[in-house]
Amino acid sequence: MKLLHICKGKIHRATVTQCDVNYVGSITVDQDLLDAADILDGELVHVWNVNNGERLETYAIPAERGSGIVCLNGAAALRCNAGDKVIIAAFCLTDEPVQRQVVLVDDDNKIVNRI
Repeated sequence: MKLLHICKGKIHRATVTQCDVNYVGSITVDQDLLDAADILDGELVHVWNVNNGERLETYAIPAERGSGIVCLNGAAALRCNAGDKVIIAAFCLTDEPVQRQVVLVDDDNKIVNRI
């Protein structure tokens, strides 16, 4: 059996609303966005900063539904600024087909389309 890392979910060009270097790690994301992208609480995610090219891995934690929050925490907070655009992606290791969930958001992190 051959396993591949496949992108299973992505939130495309979300706006960072906050950075909290004193929080103990992770990225906090509006639960509605996590659900739409099929990203679970505690799941490993890649975060790619469109503004400065920084790339990092952390884990997702849910923020209040409908809040629009995208907050980089801990050391990750030093790699971006509020207002930066980021791509948040989750992958899975599988030998089966995956239906990728891509979520497009507006400047307020509200869902505008799903691909």
